[in-house]
Amino acid sequence: MGHRTEGVVLMPGAPAYEPSASDHIAVLNLLHAYSDAIDHGDFDRVDAMFRQADVYMPGSDRPSVQAGHGGFGDLLRSAVKVYPPGGTPRTRHVCTNAQIWFDGPDAARSRSYFTVFQETEPRKVEAIFIGTYDDRFVRADGEWRFAERREGVTGIGNASAHLFIPFDVPLDH
Repeated sequence: MGHRTEGVVLMPGAPAYEPSASDHIAVLNLLHAYSDAIDHGDFDRVDAMFRQADVYMPGSDRPSVQAGHGGFGDLLRSAVKVYPPGGTPRTRHVCTNAQIWFDGPDAARSRSYFTVFQETEPRKVEAIFIGTYDDRFVRADGEWRFAERREGVTGIGNASAHLFIPFDVPLDH
């Protein structure tokens, strides 16, 4: 994939770059900001975060949302059930095991695991999805942002309280 220079994985031919701690934190915060936005049913905020990113949904080899066009919020609105009070999906997207690699001062990649928990009925919480996010980030105008997300699902529980349509995509393994 790449070579290591002082603990940083670089793409072949990339100049040596030692990212700052604030670069790592900014990228990590983007991963967690997505979880926060979707768990609050704030699909407009998700849309803004991914407006300049290609988004590949599970099982797709083409972007479901193309960079520069927006639409991720609308895609989620059409797929994800929300509940009163507050209009949330009653979920917690837990993003863990984040590995972040910098390919230069303005480009980074990450792979993280996710587990989606949902309160499917009062006082009953279930894991409904597990999988991976493979993300690319760029720094533009001094701010890190998503450039690409590939979501892979490796396990699924009962998602009928979460999605409007059955999840029938092959699992990644």
